[in-house]
Amino acid sequence: MTYVTEEAEEDLLLEHQLCFALTVASRSVVGAYKPVLDKLGLTHPQYLVMLCLWESSPRSVRDISDALAQEPATISPLLRRLETAGFITRRRVPGDERTLAVELTPLGAALRQQALAVPGTMMDRLGLTREQVSQLHAAMMDLIAATKTAPDGASRR
Repeated sequence: MTYVTEEAEEDLLLEHQLCFALTVASRSVVGAYKPVLDKLGLTHPQYLVMLCLWESSPRSVRDISDALAQEPATISPLLRRLETAGFITRRRVPGDERTLAVELTPLGAALRQQALAVPGTMMDRLGLTREQVSQLHAAMMDLIAATKTAPDGASRR
């Protein structure tokens, strides 16, 4: 007969599940970004792509997908929409037809100036200090790193 401890029973409660808390927190935080990013004409995934490009442009699709821990096939539709909006251009790299370079347009580069207000606005909306955001970010990065070294190899990215 297997004996299950009270602690093990408690661990199985939905309210104690790390995955549940992370899912709800992620959905809630991304939802809080929506009205802020709407003013920029961006969705949250598009904002993440633009952050990559504001750091360095041009970048390859592979470089962007690696930076965002997403597959290139997930990034490609975002890039098409950003190009349609006039924020980026996509072109084949001369001498390497398999590589697609993504570059900011003047409109996309200018959008960065408006985006400078996003982090502070989000801290205000969420009632967090810069230090709290930094601590949460560090904890999430540690968690991401832990999933990459999971003993069963479950995580690939």
